[in-house]
Amino acid sequence: MDKVETIKRLPKLEQHVHIVGSTKPETLMGIIEDSGAKTKFNSIDDIKQFFQYKDFPHFISVYSTVNDCIIDEKYFERITYEMLESDAASNVKHVEAIFSPNDHVRRDLDYGKMLDAVNKGIKRAKRKFGITCTIRVDLVRNYGPETAMKELDWIKKKDDNIVAVDIGGSEDGFPPEPYEKVYKKAKDRGLHLVAHAGEASGPESVWGAVKTLGVERIGHGTTAVKDPALLKEIRERGISIETCPVSNLRTGAIKALNEHPIRSFIKQGIKVSVNSDDPSMFNTDMNNEYLQLNNQLGFSVDELMRISLDSIETSFLPAKKKAEMRKEFLKEYREIVSRKA
Repeated sequence: MDKVETIKRLPKLEQHVHIVGSTKPETLMGIIEDSGAKTKFNSIDDIKQFFQYKDFPHFISVYSTVNDCIIDEKYFERITYEMLESDAASNVKHVEAIFSPNDHVRRDLDYGKMLDAVNKGIKRAKRKFGITCTIRVDLVRNYGPETAMKELDWIKKKDDNIVAVDIGGSEDGFPPEPYEKVYKKAKDRGLHLVAHAGEASGPESVWGAVKTLGVERIGHGTTAVKDPALLKEIRERGISIETCPVSNLRTGAIKALNEHPIRSFIKQGIKVSVNSDDPSMFNTDMNNEYLQLNNQLGFSVDELMRISLDSIETSFLPAKKKAEMRKEFLKEYREIVSRKA
């Protein structure tokens, strides 16, 4: 078995993938044709061309346009199922998917119906591929803390399969600190805490997520590498970083994959996961993420397997499930290594 095939066969866990960002161009075209939504897209090639990014603000505007096309809650079942189908093809066993309900409630969709559709897609994928998936709600920082508080009330009334909250959206102009009370309430209600930080803004954004919000994981965190004191704080608090290498390249957060700070994080004793973020929009998947770490940053198969195991440890799965999955991953790995030998 060659190295590429070995890496593809590694068992994986994905912690950071946006449901809408997983919408395939073919699926988006199908949704547009089915719904009659008015867009400038006349073909799948138009959509693929549209998914070419100049920078992070441009990506946000593209993402918003895709949101505009989803005008019925039912489409979330297909999008979610296909996201998990793709992950299963990369031998991902468990996914912690990001759902941004207010992006769509603002477009007159129903929160409960969307959540039901997402969970229908999750159940269908589990039956077909054996993959499991939980949900974290992205409160989207652009809408402000008052709106985020309302979303916590939505979750309180209907929390099916929701395990965590997050703030994505535009970092510039929307720092973490105003969300302190939101995160405290979320924690009091038993939800895990994550924040996108240090992707399109500097280390101060990560500091805010760490000290004010008390996050357990940081999404992206690339600019944290500029501040040694911050890296020390992250390590000492046991916070892990959800890295998204190809995404960071596509949005211009890094200039080249071999400049990604993932190795610096690991050398500092910080646990990391590797993730596809918006796989369809960035033309990537979990196999590609692992392969790029091998090709561009020299990660060995053993080092990649360590990332998989650390991803289990820092996931939001119950302790018993973590132990079972770790055992399953190690069993698969031994089989892969023995075939390789």
